[in-house]
Formats: sequence, C-alpha cells, structure tokens
Amino acid sequence: MKDDFVFVDELASGIRWDAKYATWDNFTGKPVDGYLANRVVGTRALCTALERAREKAESLGFGLLLWDGYRPQRAVDCFLRWSKLPEDGRTKSRHYPNIGRAEMFDRGYVAAKSGHSRGSTVDLTLYDLSTGELAPMGGGHDLMDCISHHGAPGIDHAEARNRQYLLSIMETCGFSAYDCEWWHYTLNDEPYPDAYFDFPIT
Repeated sequence: MKDDFVFVDELASGIRWDAKYATWDNFTGKPVDGYLANRVVGTRALCTALERAREKAESLGFGLLLWDGYRPQRAVDCFLRWSKLPEDGRTKSRHYPNIGRAEMFDRGYVAAKSGHSRGSTVDLTLYDLSTGELAPMGGGHDLMDCISHHGAPGIDHAEARNRQYLLSIMETCGFSAYDCEWWHYTLNDEPYPDAYFDFPIT
C-alpha cells in the first residue's frame, strides 16, 4: 500500500464497514477491479477526521458504517467499461431505476476521475448504536436518483432528519458534502487534491 494510506479500521476505532465494491452487492453486480479485500482504505488525514466524526456521532447515539473510501483508478475504469455493456436489468431497479447506464456519468453519480481515488473521500451512513440497525435515509448506497440528493423531496421526516444528522456530523469534522449523494463526503484539507492513485486494495 502507498505510504500515508492505511486501513481505516486500524486508525479509526469502532467504525463498521462493508466495502460494497469488494462484494457482489453493488451497481455492477459483481466485485470491482482493484477491490481484492473487503476493507476500506484511506489517508491518515481521513482517518483522523473520521475518528472525530465517530465521536460526534456517538454523542448523538449513532455509529458510522463505511461503504467505500479510497477507490483505485482501475475500479473507475471498470465502471466506464460496464456502462457501455448492454443492459441486463440485474441491478437497475435498485441502483438506477430512472436512468440508463451511460447517464450515470452525465448526471454526476459516477466520475471518470473520482475523488475517491485521491484517498480522502468516503461513502458512509449512520447506524443506531442501541440496535445496530442502519438509520433510515430514504434510499440506499448508490441509488442514482434525484431522491438521493441533499434536500430531496419525497422522503419522510425521520429520513430527512437522519440525513441532516450525518451532514452536521461530517461538516463539523472537516468534510464537504456532495449535492447529488447524501452518503458522499470529501475531506476539506485532503492531502492529495490533484493525485489519482491506482494501487489495489489487498
């Protein structure tokens, strides 16, 4: 692994993870190139900020669950190739019900050069510390639809409140939100703002 990159769970204690792109449970329907282990990787700076976020979430009765962190460029290239394949319908209803594959890029849900590849962006959600259940957010990870946008109409009060909790936690701890995805946050002072790395997660 590149210097200054670590497994998040080794530096930010008590954070759960489920690296979706290392599994079959993602919008491509199979493990993605570069994800050879179900672990989440990030910069040391990211981990320090996530530790603060974990403490803030805990004060509100929540824990953090990470779905993605550092993303190898080869994974992004895999997404591009997948977007050009014929539609098979396997993941469409869950992940992109109202758009075609190619539109994911046009609408900003997937990027040919992803901030994740710089090592200081995360996809995450909240879970209830007392039950372990995921907090309802009005849609799951990588639901590429306008309902996933911050401030989207059509979600209920509890879901909107939970999104606001996550937003407040992350912004307080030095992250910026991405308008189109309630789960996506980037560290404001990321150490590699112009680099796109491609080492695999092993």
